[in-house]
Amino acid sequence: MKIIVTGAAGFIGANMLRALNERGETEILAVDNLARSEKFRNLAEFEIADYLDKTEFLERVRRRELPRPDVIFHEGACSDTMESDGRYMMENNFRYSSELLDWCQNSGIVLIYASSAAVYGVGPVFTEARNAERPLNIYGYSKLLFDHVVRRHLASSKTPIVGLRYFNVYGPRENHKGRMASVAFHHFQQFRSEAKVKLFEGSHGFENGEQRRDFIHVDDAVKVNMYFWNRPTSGIYNVGTGRAQSFNDVALAMVNALREANGQPALSLRQAVTQGSIEYIAFPSALRGKYQAYTQADMTQLRAAGFDDSMFNVEQGVAAYVRWLLKNS
Repeated sequence: MKIIVTGAAGFIGANMLRALNERGETEILAVDNLARSEKFRNLAEFEIADYLDKTEFLERVRRRELPRPDVIFHEGACSDTMESDGRYMMENNFRYSSELLDWCQNSGIVLIYASSAAVYGVGPVFTEARNAERPLNIYGYSKLLFDHVVRRHLASSKTPIVGLRYFNVYGPRENHKGRMASVAFHHFQQFRSEAKVKLFEGSHGFENGEQRRDFIHVDDAVKVNMYFWNRPTSGIYNVGTGRAQSFNDVALAMVNALREANGQPALSLRQAVTQGSIEYIAFPSALRGKYQAYTQADMTQLRAAGFDDSMFNVEQGVAAYVRWLLKNS
């Protein structure tokens, strides 16, 4: 098997399958957990050579029963930032990844894996440095601990290891994620059902809806993966746009993209609020001390590694996403 994609029925994993198929790659082993069988839809439209449940896959890795692939795109993880079962999170995200790393290092396999901007907590610095890493939850810690393991291997590794710290990814094929789907997805559903988008009132020193994050379209996240497959340069890299944009920006882009689809003119933010298309609600007490009100990827290391492609801003990316959602709903 030439390529292995873990989490292949998930959000980023399924979009990786799309990109690989577009390059003519079909010798792909897809690995996932289909206990929630509706996720099969993210596999059904793509060409793969084989499928393994994630537990069986790991057992075969331990027994060294699998043919050596050229590369593993390790996208599989529990990404629920509200998960409270720390034992499950560490076994699923940290220990599983560590065993894959051992196999890759011992067998000469390129490993490109998903880390997360959750390692940074509230920031305010978002650069790939130890003094910036303060996760707020067990999910972020599970990702950070594996990054530490990778760092210890980097100096002596003869096989490339690439960690990608995704910021706020949104785009096609995330429907199955439920409450952990992107704000863009939830805005779309909310506006179609209620004719309005609800945002948090001001918090953390920001005005209503002005909390800011680095929102990156999944196509751009996939482009980074493909870049490092072509030019594997070991390291841990932020994968964002380098631009923090507000939740107001996301909501307004969603509203205006849907209005455009209905032949209606675009609104300004003031107009959208006045007309009730955007509404502000109280900041939830359950999120106090657990909320990233501002993120912005420091792109220095990614650019230094040679990745210089442009990326969608929120207005472009959300509009493209709305067109996909309307076509595929």
